[in-house]
Amino acid sequence: MAKDDGITNEDEYFHRLERENISRLKAEQDADAAVTAAAERREMHFHKCGKCGGDMDTQLFKGVEIERCPGCGAVLLDTGELEQLAGKDESGGLFSALLGLNKT
Repeated sequence: MAKDDGITNEDEYFHRLERENISRLKAEQDADAAVTAAAERREMHFHKCGKCGGDMDTQLFKGVEIERCPGCGAVLLDTGELEQLAGKDESGGLFSALLGLNKT
């Protein structure tokens, strides 16, 4: 049965299905684009110095693999490597606060 504007319940149903499909496809497309962008950012910045942009070298230091820039000497530590090298901060002071370790 047609409404006053000439649109039937069946038309409304198919329009709604089409909008839902378009929304789902757009969400999938956005998710794929986000994954691709993250991969591109990682590729662009992977093993690059945050200070000068040079390539980082991986070196063994006191049994821990660290990344060091041969250009400017900057050092990059992965999560947990600072604690391995310096030991656990028992004071709960600035060191822990900077790393966000004393969250309660």
